[in-house]
Amino acid sequence: MPQSVKTQLVMDVICAHSYLGYARFARAADRLRTEGVRVTVEFVPFELAPGAPADGRPLLAVLEQTFGPQAAASALTFAERAAREGLRFEYGKAIATGTFDAHRLIADAAHQDKAEPMAERLFRAHFTDGLHIGDPTTLAQLAAEVGVTTGHVPPAEVRARLDHVRRLGITGVPVFLIENLPPLTGSQTETTLLAALRHAATTKGEHRDH
Repeated sequence: MPQSVKTQLVMDVICAHSYLGYARFARAADRLRTEGVRVTVEFVPFELAPGAPADGRPLLAVLEQTFGPQAAASALTFAERAAREGLRFEYGKAIATGTFDAHRLIADAAHQDKAEPMAERLFRAHFTDGLHIGDPTTLAQLAAEVGVTTGHVPPAEVRARLDHVRRLGITGVPVFLIENLPPLTGSQTETTLLAALRHAATTKGEHRDH
């Protein structure tokens, strides 16, 4: 019987550390998949700025207003680090917005086995393309691009999942919940994530053999 491992990723698509962490996780998962291990991924919604308006404002200005003048410099330093791993962060054109509807889109995509490409496209739309991912028209275009039909998941279901995450006491993202292992938090290295995935898959296999 082929090995498998279930994972849950608690992330927000406007969180830079979530994007970097997801990119590393995706590479690790793909490496394991080439070895014949089935890695299933469930995205768990988290709002970095619950209740944030979806009117779309320049992200750097919002960061400076919220966290002070050093926030923009920190963001640009992070962008340089991410660029070394092939991710392009265009903070100068990024748009701050609420993400409730983006999470609903990922939930719709999950019902069509397209959650991973949908989440990746939303991250890239926000951080690289400067698209307003709180705008319904933009979300509809991104859904069509990935081949996702929308409207399957009611808003109440997304709200319930957000409430559940809050009750778990999760206050920051990303969080990687890999089957039978303690949670991993922050943008872990690809090496760490691969080792965790492999350990979870191997341990499951050993339990099944006994």
